Amino acid sequence: MRKRSVWAWGVAIVCFIVLMIVTPAIPQSQEYHNFADQRKFLGIPNALNVVSNFPFLVIGLIGLVLCHHGNYFKLSLQGELWGWTCFYIGVAAVAFGSAYYHLKPNDARLVWDRLPMTVAFTSIIGIFIIERIDERKGTVSLIPLILAGVVSIMYWRFFDDLRPYAAVQFVPCLAIPLMAILLPPMYTHSTYWLWAAGFYLLAKIEEAADKPIYNWSYHTVSGHTVKHLCAAMVPVFLTLMLAKRDIETNRISLFQSWRISWSKTKENGAAVDSLTCTYSGVAVEESH
Repeated sequence: MRKRSVWAWGVAIVCFIVLMIVTPAIPQSQEYHNFADQRKFLGIPNALNVVSNFPFLVIGLIGLVLCHHGNYFKLSLQGELWGWTCFYIGVAAVAFGSAYYHLKPNDARLVWDRLPMTVAFTSIIGIFIIERIDERKGTVSLIPLILAGVVSIMYWRFFDDLRPYAAVQFVPCLAIPLMAILLPPMYTHSTYWLWAAGFYLLAKIEEAADKPIYNWSYHTVSGHTVKHLCAAMVPVFLTLMLAKRDIETNRISLFQSWRISWSKTKENGAAVDSLTCTYSGVAVEESH
C-alpha cells in the first residue's frame, strides 16, 4: 500500500511537470477585474459584490461551532476534525478576503480572495482521502495539500502564471464528484456532495456570464454577485450533510447503488409488462 501511494504521488508530480513544460504560461488578465456591477451604495464601492460575501462568514462560523461544540457533527476521526476545521476556516475567511478584493479589484488584493478559497478546496480533498481511501494518508496529506494550494497562489503572484492555481482549483472539481460516485462512502447522504458540486459548477457559469446576467436582469444584479450566493450554497449543503449523516453500514458506492436501483426498475418494468401481456391474453380469450 505504501509503495502504491509513492507511485501515485510520483505519477501526479510527473504529470504536473509535463503539463508545465508543454503548456504556455497563463497570465492574469486585467480585464478580470472589470466587473459588470460597479455601483456604490452607502459609500461602499462595488457594493453588491462586497456584501454578497456575507453568507460565507455565517456558514463558516456555524460550521466551526458545530464542529467543536459537543461534536454535533459526530466526527469520529481526528483527521476529519482537522480537515473540516480547515475547510470552515477557509469558508469564513472568504468573506473577508473576497470583500477586501472587491472594494478595489486588483492583482495584489486578488491574492487574499483566492487564498482562503484554496484552503477550503484542498481541505476537501484531504477529507475525501480520509473518508474514502485511508484515514492516515488523508490526515497526513492535509498540510501538504494546503501548502500546495498556497504555493500555487504565490507562483501566480510572482511569475504571473495561473497554471498551478488552475490545477489546484479545477482538479478537485473533477476528482470530488468522481470519488463521490465511484468510491464507497464511510457515511450516509453522499448525494449531498453532488449537490455541492452542482452548485459550484453553476457558480462558475454565473461568474463567466457576469455582464450578460447584469444586462438580462436590467442592471439589477450581476453574474458575479449571484456567483457568490450560489458558491455559498456549497458549504451549506456540506453542513446539512454533516448534520444528517450516520455511519454507512452497507458500504457501496453511489454508482453501485444506482446500478442496483436501475436493475430493480428494469425487473419491475419487465414484471409489469408480463402481467399486462397475461391480462391481455386472458381478455382476448374471454372475448371469444
